Amino acid sequence: MKIEASPAGYKAVAKLYNALMTGLVLTLITHKDAEAARRFVFAHFRRQHLEKFLPGLGKLGLDALPHAVACAQYHYFSNALGGVKTEFVPETDRKAWVRYPPPRWIWQGAAICAVPRAVNEAMLHGWHGHNGVSLRNPRLGFVCTGQTVNGDPGLEGYYYEYDRELKPEERVRFASDERCPRFDPARAPKLDSADWPAERLAKVERSYAMEYVRSLLPVMHELFGADEAGALVGRTARLIGLQYYDEIASLLGIRSGDAADFAAFLGAFAAAQGEDVEIRGAAAVVQKGWRLMDNIAEGDAMFPAWNALWEGALAVHNRDLKLVTERGGDGIVWCIT
Repeated sequence: MKIEASPAGYKAVAKLYNALMTGLVLTLITHKDAEAARRFVFAHFRRQHLEKFLPGLGKLGLDALPHAVACAQYHYFSNALGGVKTEFVPETDRKAWVRYPPPRWIWQGAAICAVPRAVNEAMLHGWHGHNGVSLRNPRLGFVCTGQTVNGDPGLEGYYYEYDRELKPEERVRFASDERCPRFDPARAPKLDSADWPAERLAKVERSYAMEYVRSLLPVMHELFGADEAGALVGRTARLIGLQYYDEIASLLGIRSGDAADFAAFLGAFAAAQGEDVEIRGAAAVVQKGWRLMDNIAEGDAMFPAWNALWEGALAVHNRDLKLVTERGGDGIVWCIT
């Protein structure tokens, strides 16, 4: 029986993968150190920047705007589409603000209490500070004026085009004595997405969270090597599977604890990711390929760590059941026994 995607499935993917990203940073802080977490966050956001920023400007129709305005609008639109609270306030062609009010998407729930300032700032250095480099505008920098992890009422700052070229260490500056002007939603620019149906918006939010997983697995592999990265991600994934199973299962309409229902759980989640998946027999889930990690060389090495999500989830669903996973070149087979 082939499984089709559902709006509830999109929400489930967004929720679980958001938690996986947050949880991984906490694992690095507690099982390595804050410096390891900082390195990961920097590398993760730099990778996303290099892959997404310039193509995204074109897709959003922002590439002809003044650079400071284009950058702030890019963050405003791309994060809002992903379900993140975001504000945009232009002052001039050379100065434009972007603000992320609480709750912060990446440091969800009480997790924000454990995130050091340097780890949060690594995101700004990895992405915001590199916009001028990517745009070949060495005068463009980002000024951060508030961070939620410090107790400020949001992460905020502005892109600014200086009168001179910036040194690398000047591309991100911190100014705690400035504040973002008030955001006026009525005057904010709007995309055609404002008229999209709820299901399409849920699908975009799901894809936003999936991109974090597509980045975090290869970045961890690059920074820590296959064995250590696998252990760190695998531990995180199992815990997230344990902790979030009830919520995700409820979204997907899973109520009993038998093998067939866990197969339905896995199938519904995979279909919501855009995978080609079907359920065979009583409790076998067969997925063709692994679209989530298409063209990611490190995917094979990191597969067991990612798969720990489902091992953790099954332990809550029914701790007497076992997940047997077979992976070949043509896809994945999960058998629940």
